[in-house]
Amino acid sequence: MKSPLACLLVASLSLQIVSGESAREIASRFEKEKVEAIEKYLDENPEAEDTDAALAILVGANLSMGRFDPIPDLLLKRYEMQPKGPDANLNLIFNEVARPFIESAVVSDQRDKAKAFVTRMKSDFADHPQSAQIDQGLDQLGASLYLPGVGDEMTFAFTDLQGNEVDLAEMDDKVVLVDFWATWCAPCIAEMPNVIAAYNEYHEEGFEIVGVSLDEDKAALEKFVTENDMPWPQYFDGKGFNNELAQRFGISQIPATFLVGQDGKIVASNLRGPELEAAVEKALGIEGSAEE
Repeated sequence: MKSPLACLLVASLSLQIVSGESAREIASRFEKEKVEAIEKYLDENPEAEDTDAALAILVGANLSMGRFDPIPDLLLKRYEMQPKGPDANLNLIFNEVARPFIESAVVSDQRDKAKAFVTRMKSDFADHPQSAQIDQGLDQLGASLYLPGVGDEMTFAFTDLQGNEVDLAEMDDKVVLVDFWATWCAPCIAEMPNVIAAYNEYHEEGFEIVGVSLDEDKAALEKFVTENDMPWPQYFDGKGFNNELAQRFGISQIPATFLVGQDGKIVASNLRGPELEAAVEKALGIEGSAEE
């Protein structure tokens, strides 16, 4: 016997195909009808036993249409319905609620709402037998909430390997590439020749680099920097991925680069090869070979 929810969906979705419609247009139209039908069902049946299933359908339909704005609120309702004790379904909560909640919040610019959700979830599971693993998993999922984007300001200060004081706020006459990297990171090392070439080409024009090393071995870092003639400042605290700046800016994988303009705001991120050269030239106001 079909559930009331299933019956409603069958009754609500018209199978009429409009001449000239593409497959994507047909799918989108039926997803809209599905959303309208489920929303009506929940309005008329606020205590329905299959509310969780209905909310899951709403999330899926909205995601299929590329509508991310409603997702966090829908998932919060799902979360509130889940047990939080030792019998909690952590697989469901992480994969069907927390992960899409955070991902959709990032896309729809609702990061504060997602940060509050992460804090609430940690509190709700503070006494759970797996609380440490839950916190770790949430920190990994939530790292992207703190990742800076284009238009965001990026400022920090530190003492580099040579004992020099470095402050991004005082580099307002420079275009600065902030490079999160490590000597043990193969993609970082593969990209480093491009970074060095950009420095050598544009440093005299006002281009600077600030390295943030996620190394744990200071001697290995110093050896690599010396051997590869990398004269720019390096931040190092020996904590690996627990590096304080990496934690502050939500860096969960490297290489991660941010090009900061003279106004202190990020103008581009994760540049590679020719893209780095072109972005530096644009930020410096130079018409050069990257555009030729």
